[in-house]
Amino acid sequence: MLLLDTHAFVWLVSDQSELSGEAKRLIDNSSVHLYFSSISALEIGLSVKRKGLSLPVEPQRFIAKGLSQHGIQEIPVSSEIALFSTKLPEIHNDPFDRIIIATAQHEGLTILSKDAKLREYPNTTVVW
Repeated sequence: MLLLDTHAFVWLVSDQSELSGEAKRLIDNSSVHLYFSSISALEIGLSVKRKGLSLPVEPQRFIAKGLSQHGIQEIPVSSEIALFSTKLPEIHNDPFDRIIIATAQHEGLTILSKDAKLREYPNTTVVW
């Protein structure tokens, strides 16, 4: 069960050449369930608005298509997950990543991410 970091989701949907061989192998494994944190929708939307990310369609359509096309289940950011993220060690100050880490810990998921900083969190498994 893999929780996709925001960049992993974007690359899966738009440019799979950016994914590592291990990431592709894990995603292609039919027994692996894929998950997406709703916080990634906010991160994608803001990145597009700030011109840091260019998508072929508006973010809402891009995300909906990606979720559907790849059978990815969305996990909403509950108040429990949001508050849990505030209890994490101060390793990473990116609020999006902190929510993704909290979601993975809360749901017992492995994070698929290129970001090595996430590996520094205790009780967190990150693969790439």
